[in-house]
Amino acid sequence: QLQLVESGGGLVQPGGSLRLSCAVSGSNYYAIGWFRQAPGKDREGVSCISASGGTIAYADSVKGRFTIARDNAKNTVFLQMNNLKPEDTAIYYCARDSRAAFCAISPSLYDSWGQGTQVTVSS
Repeated sequence: QLQLVESGGGLVQPGGSLRLSCAVSGSNYYAIGWFRQAPGKDREGVSCISASGGTIAYADSVKGRFTIARDNAKNTVFLQMNNLKPEDTAIYYCARDSRAAFCAISPSLYDSWGQGTQVTVSS
C-alpha cells in the first residue's frame, strides 16, 4: 500500500530556509507534487517532479526560491525552501500522480496524499 510521509516543517524567520522531505513507501516511480494550504484558503500547487526528474514545475509564487529534487534510491522527494516569506505559512503536503513521465501542479491529478507538515514563517 502506497504511503507518503512528510517531514521537515517548523517555525522559521522570514528569509530563512527549510527542507521538506516526502518519504514514499512502496514503488517511488510516480510523479510527486508538493502542495500547501493556508487557513481559510484553497489547497494550491507548489511544485512537482516527474518520476525520472526530467520534468519539473513550480508555482510562480515560489520560482527562484524553492527547489524540488528526488532520490529514487531512497524513495524520497525533497523541497528546499529558501528566502521564506510569511505568506509561505501553510500546511505542506506531498502527493502522488500515477503518471510517471510528466507532472503538473493541479491537485485534482493526485490520488494519494500525505498527512502534511506545518511550515510557519514568522518573526
